[in-house]
Amino acid sequence: MNDIERFKQFSKHLADISGTVISSYFRTPISIDSKADSSPVTIADKKAEELMREEIMAEFPEHGILGEEFGELNPDAEYKWILDPIDGTKSFICGTVTFGTLIALLKNGEPVLGVINQPVLDEFLIGDNITCELNDIKTSVRNCEKLSDAVLLTTDHKNIKKYQDINKFNTLVDKVKLYRNWGDCYGYYLLATGYADIMIDPIMSIWDYMALIPVIKGAGGIITDYKGGNPLKSDSIIAAVPGIHKEVVKILN
Repeated sequence: MNDIERFKQFSKHLADISGTVISSYFRTPISIDSKADSSPVTIADKKAEELMREEIMAEFPEHGILGEEFGELNPDAEYKWILDPIDGTKSFICGTVTFGTLIALLKNGEPVLGVINQPVLDEFLIGDNITCELNDIKTSVRNCEKLSDAVLLTTDHKNIKKYQDINKFNTLVDKVKLYRNWGDCYGYYLLATGYADIMIDPIMSIWDYMALIPVIKGAGGIITDYKGGNPLKSDSIIAAVPGIHKEVVKILN
């Protein structure tokens, strides 16, 4: 077994153990704390990340880790795991399924594996920049050549106004077939599995987007920052099917 296959199997293990924790708290009465940026965090977020970190340190002690809840370990390591235990904590708190666990593996700063795991629905999506699989079945973006046929998603419409040009975004909304706020990582899942055509986030952190890059690329999509540049140096994301990505970037900028 080569390294990448070993890492893929281990990624599934991380998804399974974190998913068990997260599912046990889903739609149960739990306390909600606020972080320094006023975003919510729950015991499910914390326990899931703690467990994944423990497993990584035991299996790959030489690897680095960067998690949303507990910071960085071995920052100069060749391999680094980027963890977002619950991407979409607000959705999780509200009892919806548009959340997931994001797991990325970087080699010398470049993402080589990405996972979007939805534990409640038992959906494990993994990409390696070349291929993308949902529960061991290859998946890809669908073909869409016209904005008038496209499904556009974003996480929070208010964030567009707060961080980008809302008028240009509304121009895009007027051109597409359907616009919905089915966001967080699940919007990228829908793009990678052929159920949406554009997913946009005007503001993101490193643990929000690193896992998305190998998934979207592996599914045949295009993922950039809001200006159409390198997503690795990003604080925003535009992901779309190839036939319309360039046009989307042009409209928004």
